[in-house]
Amino acid sequence: MTFPADPQAIDLMIAFPFKKAEIYAFLRAQAKDDETIAGQGDLAMPAGYMFNDVGDDAGDDEDVIETCIAAMDTVGVASGLFNVSEQSIEAKRRHPERIHFSLEVDPNDIGGAVHAIRAAHADYDLKAVTSFPAGCDPQVPISDRRYYPIYQTCVDLDIPICLTAGVPGPRVPGDCQHVRHFDQVCFDFPDLKIVMRHGAEPDEALAVKLMLKYPGLHYCTSAFSPKYYPQAIIDYANTRGTDKIMYAGYYPMGLSLDQIFAALPDVPFRDKVWEPFLHGNARRVFKL
Repeated sequence: MTFPADPQAIDLMIAFPFKKAEIYAFLRAQAKDDETIAGQGDLAMPAGYMFNDVGDDAGDDEDVIETCIAAMDTVGVASGLFNVSEQSIEAKRRHPERIHFSLEVDPNDIGGAVHAIRAAHADYDLKAVTSFPAGCDPQVPISDRRYYPIYQTCVDLDIPICLTAGVPGPRVPGDCQHVRHFDQVCFDFPDLKIVMRHGAEPDEALAVKLMLKYPGLHYCTSAFSPKYYPQAIIDYANTRGTDKIMYAGYYPMGLSLDQIFAALPDVPFRDKVWEPFLHGNARRVFKL
């Protein structure tokens, strides 16, 4: 259970510091409760009520690329998965070994999403597609037909898709992200690599059952402090799921890298789990 002195982690959910009220405007537009709509303080991040401190916004003149790289250096994050943007493209130019690209898509625009994936893969060596079903407007269930051309595109390009699973933190409905949806998708797309994000709670035991069932289904620990990793996930990683569970953080959305890596050594992973969890599985699944 010894945490490595040099973790060389690959962070599968990381971003550069930003202004939360601007980034999360799309979720406030869907909200019905007054706190989320107002978006003040920690609720500028719509799931901020779940965290002790969502952190400060980026400063007006801050070089957020270097802020992020310095935070990664402090704790031993070797590289991370960043959404394609002008900012991340510039970061890749400055730090080519530290930046891997993903692309966030909304399947309400099926053709546009497929075109964007193919273009980003050709232009930027895209490593993954990501999507937030409960954040789409309107919401799109994971097993909905609108996702299917996106799934097939990921199969064609041999890249994973990362999908938010379980009850969403923001105050929007979450049935579209219920873990049961993965059963149908994994059946219909046996060659698709899927990585569940954001916990799969309260159905993490079902997530484990489905990972045992389907070789292409995986899990990452995004949006969770290590002290709250679900016990079912820890047990699975320690036994039959060592090659299925991957590290992901939540910087700067709701957790600092310092917070995460201060708590990681207390996770009761067996020694055999740390290397695949921190970077080995990510290198294999995302071809990094």
